[in-house]
Amino acid sequence: MPRIVARGDRDRAFDKFRSAYFSQDTVALLLVDAEGPVKAGSPWQHLKARDDWDYPSGARDDQCHLMVQIMESWFLADCETLAQYYGSKFRSSVIPQWPEIEAVPKSDVYNILRQATRDTSKGRYDKGRHSFEILRRLDPEKVVDASPYARRLIDSLRKFSFSS
Repeated sequence: MPRIVARGDRDRAFDKFRSAYFSQDTVALLLVDAEGPVKAGSPWQHLKARDDWDYPSGARDDQCHLMVQIMESWFLADCETLAQYYGSKFRSSVIPQWPEIEAVPKSDVYNILRQATRDTSKGRYDKGRHSFEILRRLDPEKVVDASPYARRLIDSLRKFSFSS
């Protein structure tokens, strides 16, 4: 699989993507939170409408990926990993079984995570302290089964890793 590098906030990630895209020695993919529901169309179209981002000339649709609506939506697909990460006081009972995790509003995801983690030794969920460690531990099969956008990302990563 290709190497994945976190680049910080959305704007910084997009700037780094554009820089890497124009570098001839790498294949760059952009992965950012959608920050809300995605209307019909490609991820590039969503980012143009939401952020007024223009994709680099020649960039393909499969080089842009969204975590819908936010990265933490993917956490909802693997409650077992959340429970292991947070320990015995993690309240998995407050996490509903949503048929479409990508449709869960951003504020609901954060509220549920805070409720589920409020009594744990790691403290309430905090994006800066917890997110990337949880993301690293998730079972990718559970995530792609629950998230069409995650499946699209994994399929692209596999394609790019075999073509390079």
